[in-house]
Amino acid sequence: MSDRKLTTHSNTQAIDQFIDQAAKLPVASRQQGRILFALDATASRQPTWDMACNLHSELFLATESVDGIAIQLCYYRGFREFKATDWVTRPERLLNAMNRVQCLGGQTQIGRVLQHALKETRVKAIKAVILIADCCEEGVDPLCQHAGELGLLNTPLFIFQEGNDTQARNAFQQMAKLSGGAWMPFDNRAAAQLKDLLGAVAVYASGGQRALDDLARSGSADVKRLTQQLKR
Repeated sequence: MSDRKLTTHSNTQAIDQFIDQAAKLPVASRQQGRILFALDATASRQPTWDMACNLHSELFLATESVDGIAIQLCYYRGFREFKATDWVTRPERLLNAMNRVQCLGGQTQIGRVLQHALKETRVKAIKAVILIADCCEEGVDPLCQHAGELGLLNTPLFIFQEGNDTQARNAFQQMAKLSGGAWMPFDNRAAAQLKDLLGAVAVYASGGQRALDDLARSGSADVKRLTQQLKR
């Protein structure tokens, strides 16, 4: 968490509205691919949250053109606050609710994301777990243990890191590798870059490695780098 004075713009009512609206969305029943989309909403991301929210939105916009995708949104912030929606297939309303979530000071809770992903994928397979975060304030060994368990369940982690925190990068790279997934940095000013990457994950979740390989042949350099990591 950043040492700077924390300025937040969120309240319990806004979060409750977020969950209530998500609960009214249609639950996915027979889908080809499920994506768990996790966001770091701690205060260290407050300076860029509004811009980053637009980038997060790209996942939902990207999946509109990919058939057979269901998404569950979760985020952590504050004092052990962790929220998750139902699995949904209509991104636009969930997108509107997500854009109202603001940052709140607290420690990272990546372990809870991974534990939640393990629980969900044991019920019904998750094709990809996306984590967008900027730092890691937890012990690396337990996180890598959970990442390895996800790998055994064929549930790869796609970790997109905002910023250049070296400690976080090392942890994220290990976690991605152990899960059979990929790590990529992103610039919060480059919306097209993240949209390409998130779209590639959606293609992978829907059509698997072969579909991603087809996309990579004509895709951006970032998509090619992501694809190559999956072939390690």
